[in-house]
Amino acid sequence: MGLFRNIRSMFHDDWCSKCKSQMDVANKQLYALPTMRVGHYQEHDDPAYYKKNLVPVDKKAQIPTGMYACGIHVYRCPQCGHHAVKLTVFLPVRDQEKVEQLLYFEDGEMDDFIH
Repeated sequence: MGLFRNIRSMFHDDWCSKCKSQMDVANKQLYALPTMRVGHYQEHDDPAYYKKNLVPVDKKAQIPTGMYACGIHVYRCPQCGHHAVKLTVFLPVRDQEKVEQLLYFEDGEMDDFIH
């Protein structure tokens, strides 16, 4: 079973990279990204960019038309306590999400933002 768990953890962002167990969603939050509008999207890999520019919202309906959004999932491993943060940058379009970028931070880069 160890080989199967190792393979699964490579392809699933909700599996712990340390002990290869399935992680729980500890928190999730939706944000507007006012600096990004349709036709002006640029990828950003720096967590500082998101910490500076994300604005929390309660639901997608609060995000103005043409503005990008970001969903943040905080994962925590129940076995070893490791945690990771996944950012999904997307454009809300007609009740769907056009995903532009997925970022995965597991070395504490977003800790001061999510806590």
